[in-house]
Amino acid sequence: MSDQSATPSTDLRSPSGARYAVVASRWNGEIVDELVSGAHRAFAAHGVSDDGVDVVRVPGAWELPLVAKRLAASGRYAAIVALGCVVRGETRHYEHVADECAHGLMRIALDTDVPVLNGVLAVEDEADAWARAGGAHGNKGADVALAAIEMATLLQEISG
Repeated sequence: MSDQSATPSTDLRSPSGARYAVVASRWNGEIVDELVSGAHRAFAAHGVSDDGVDVVRVPGAWELPLVAKRLAASGRYAAIVALGCVVRGETRHYEHVADECAHGLMRIALDTDVPVLNGVLAVEDEADAWARAGGAHGNKGADVALAAIEMATLLQEISG
């Protein structure tokens, strides 16, 4: 195995025949749609055809882990990308949703040995969300898709 740098190489290519699932929340839909678009662009730029990516929509971030678990258990995907957006409000609901979603996604990855990448934005306000959905901070959907490809490649490499 070769040493990996902090950022994925521009020549990163998806393993041949690898399929990916994107589970995306409909809550804060315009922002999440931008994340999904960024993920699609990143997958395409790194060798994944449109038919190599399945997109499944769920009501909100709370529902992401259950669907990600079913997709991971199907054995059809090299990695799962979870995309959503939780904006802080006036109550603690924000923390419950964002934290438990993150815990659930990590547990699924550890329990199934399928990478489950967390692209759920947990932001202070809508401006922060837009900054991470193609604005000043890039597109986190694209970043997570690249991480999914990198993990699929790495796991294939270490599995022999």
